[in-house]
Parts: sequence; structure tokens; C-alpha cells
Amino acid sequence: MPTHSPQTLPARSLFHLAFHVTDLDVARRFYGGVLGCAEGRSTDTWVDFDFFSHQISLHLGEPFKTTRTGRVGDHLVPMPHFGLVLLLPDWQALAERLERAGMDFVLRPQVRFEGQPGEQWTMFFCDPFGNPIEIKGFASLAQVYAQ
Repeated sequence: MPTHSPQTLPARSLFHLAFHVTDLDVARRFYGGVLGCAEGRSTDTWVDFDFFSHQISLHLGEPFKTTRTGRVGDHLVPMPHFGLVLLLPDWQALAERLERAGMDFVLRPQVRFEGQPGEQWTMFFCDPFGNPIEIKGFASLAQVYAQ
């Protein structure tokens, strides 16, 4: 059975996402350095990362086009986007890490649906190539699909 660092959660299956970046060295500094993701295999045209127990593959190319059409409360956020759901202590640690790194947030860390089913913390930011990422935090993963 695979081992997991304290910042990751064991998953029933792994999610894989491959997308474009324009510079692998910049990608390594962001995903490896800023986000703390372990690097996996690579060639001169792509690199894999362990994105909190999920696999992302960054390939050289033109990043996908996004538009701010996703409504989060009173804010419009980039669509499409990808991200994670973390337990709240892990989310808080990542939010603090990003704030210390001077992240330019699309949507600063904040709570949504406070006191309601599905209460969650969220933050949106972009990687250096404009790829938007949302990270959600929940006190309990049982609340992820709460209605």
C-alpha cells in the first residue's frame, strides 16, 4: 500500500490531469517549490507531479483559455479550473504557505456557506501560466456533497 505524507489523504482512486505550461523550469519552481508537490518522471517536454496524491502532467504548449464566468458568491472566477478538496487543517496550512509566498489570489482564502450544510473554505489562484486552481477545505469530507 502506498504511503502518504501528512498533507495528503489516501484516495480510493487517483485523478490524472494533463495540461500545458510554457516553461518546465518555472513549473518546477511553482508546483515543486511553492505548492510543495513531489516531482515524478519527466522528459524534455513534460514533467509529472504528485499533486496531493493525484497525478498532474505538465506538457510544453499553450495553456488553455479561461474566462471569468464561474460564480462563487459575488465573485466571478476562471472557468475551466481544477483543484483539490482538503481537510481544513491541511487547507489552512496551504493557505498560509501561499500567503507567505506572496500569492496573487483570484479569490483570497475565505469561508463559504458558513453554518450551512457543505460549509467550506475556498481560495482561487493561478499558476505562472494562467492555469486556474481552486483549493477547498472542509472540516469533514462527509460534507463535500452535503445538500
